[in-house]
Amino acid sequence: LLLFPPPALGSYSAGREAAESAARGVGTFPELPAGDPVELTLGEFSSRAIYDSERSLRGRTVRMTGFVTHEGEDGAKEAGTWYLTRLLVSCCAADASPYKIEVRGADAPPDDTWVTLTGTWHPAGELGSEEAWPPVLDVTAVRTVEEPANPYEKR
Repeated sequence: LLLFPPPALGSYSAGREAAESAARGVGTFPELPAGDPVELTLGEFSSRAIYDSERSLRGRTVRMTGFVTHEGEDGAKEAGTWYLTRLLVSCCAADASPYKIEVRGADAPPDDTWVTLTGTWHPAGELGSEEAWPPVLDVTAVRTVEEPANPYEKR
């Protein structure tokens, strides 16, 4: 009997899950470290972009790693919209939920390609509102990378 670990969940799973959406509410966050670019998880970037009343991302260059997804067939976004995506887990892949960041200013690699993006936050929508979801990144650099040993972010 041979046992193989299942492959990591990818764009198919992210597209089939109900995307995390912004709930009403705002807050404050710890100060970001000095220097640019700031390495962030997609979860932290999303939370700061949607809820941070101090707008700590404004004017900062950030770097994040995830895999590429595109808008679903029935999605409302225009053709060509793509996302940097990461699945967040509390326990295991069974409870995974996607975090997506809309990417602007760069051509899209194929679905499930792992990339590291560098760019700046593009404010959209009122803080804490549905219109602020998904957060937007104006990209200045795209680098293809290998899938990380642990492709999931922890909550």
